[in-house]
Amino acid sequence: MLLVHPVTELVKFIPVLIGTVLLGTSSGNHLWSLVPLALIVLFALTRWFTTSYRVGPTHVELRTGLIQRKKLSVPRSRIRSVDIEADLLRRALGLAVMVIGTGKTADREDKFKLDALDARVVPGLRAELLAHTGQNTAVQQVSEETSAEPARPQREIGHWQPIWARYAPLSLTGFAVVAPPVGLAFQYGLGRLLFKSRAAQNIEDGGVTTLVLAAFALLAAIVLVVSLAACARYLTTYHDLQVLDDGRTLHLRHGLFTTRQITMDLARLRGATVKEPLLLRLAGAAELEAIMVGEKPKLTLLPQAPRAAVERTLAELLAPRPGRNSGDQSAVAAVRTTVQATAPLVAHGPVARRRRHSRALTPAVLLALLLVLLRIGGVQLSLWWLLLPGVLVVLGAALAEDRYRGLGHTVIPATGDSPAWLITRSGSLDRARDCLEAPGIIGWTVRQSFWQRRSGVATVIAATAAGKKRYLVIDIPLDQAWPLIESVTPGRLGERMQAVQFETGADRIQP
Repeated sequence: MLLVHPVTELVKFIPVLIGTVLLGTSSGNHLWSLVPLALIVLFALTRWFTTSYRVGPTHVELRTGLIQRKKLSVPRSRIRSVDIEADLLRRALGLAVMVIGTGKTADREDKFKLDALDARVVPGLRAELLAHTGQNTAVQQVSEETSAEPARPQREIGHWQPIWARYAPLSLTGFAVVAPPVGLAFQYGLGRLLFKSRAAQNIEDGGVTTLVLAAFALLAAIVLVVSLAACARYLTTYHDLQVLDDGRTLHLRHGLFTTRQITMDLARLRGATVKEPLLLRLAGAAELEAIMVGEKPKLTLLPQAPRAAVERTLAELLAPRPGRNSGDQSAVAAVRTTVQATAPLVAHGPVARRRRHSRALTPAVLLALLLVLLRIGGVQLSLWWLLLPGVLVVLGAALAEDRYRGLGHTVIPATGDSPAWLITRSGSLDRARDCLEAPGIIGWTVRQSFWQRRSGVATVIAATAAGKKRYLVIDIPLDQAWPLIESVTPGRLGERMQAVQFETGADRIQP
């Protein structure tokens, strides 16, 4: 760690080092470049001398800090997840980082992180810390350092394939990778050099045709660079991803340069979300996230992947607990039939469709009124401006119809081994289908805005301690809201249901 800490700190302060090098070069005194370098290395070395931890029989303790000392203590009975990370440098030195989660959301600097662990002791320590969750012996270690067999049989419910990288450009991850370095380069004068270059002057002098061709070429270059960046990030982040389930814990491993292993208690699982952005949906793909309680409310199980693979992993994840073994295929098949993407959802009726269209067409109507007022005021407008409201009407109508088709919900009744499930779907550009188990719902809200009250619809909100905390059934007819709540959580409303119905006029029977 006396080598790891200085290297990691120097990487963080690369912009500062670049600035000091430029300052030293311009001033002729190169010592300006060495002073910050020495300070950063000295600060990094102090981290090793001021950090200590202890794993006791009841608590895990961590002490850090030089000027401001900080001591963290976690009861071992509260540990719900153990994450293991190892970048290239730590892997070369045989080290690993263990992050302990207690199911409580923590800031980045307050995470309980044990650095400088010998990779050989990590499997046993992880099993010991998760022993109270039912994992009494060492879990399966998937790294290259050990080949210990797990005591509890693990079942693979998801596996990544490199060919899935073709879906990576259909998300915005490429922009997230490219934007920071490009923005930093423009801050240091890259834009000025480009705009004053001879090539830029030649394009500017070439007329409208040259400008249009240059714009298309620039757009194609941006799309190419962003797509390559998205694919590179996808391959390095999710390389060889596996999702393993032993009935008690959920174990994930992935990563090419920086490997990650995540072990989480399945008692924190409250459901799953199938994310269906527009481009992925058109390509027949989706993403899968687990709805968990704690500091990782949205745990990515499968990144951009074919829809069939996502549905298979979803069915395996939500299968009834007593039947979770490789030989019991009937329970898995039953859940797969009910939660698959083509499962029929209850439509929300013509009022919900009208509200989608009215919202989507409002910008076009406002723009048309503005253009009419400008023409009345004597402002001469181009024909292209007059065609813009019509274009917005066409695009808005298509978007509204797609949003309505994506709107729906259903309730899967409880069986002997499985609780009831609430499935709700909404959105168009960023559509998501949430599968939430009934025991995880801790409260309900029936909300009506001014326009919803006059349309006879409402938004039902299921409150939970996991994931997004609030899962919405949007614009459902008011007379269906109370039966929906009763079907998901029978008896939860009790006498209050009749009282609320009486107040809203839906029922004239006194409670």
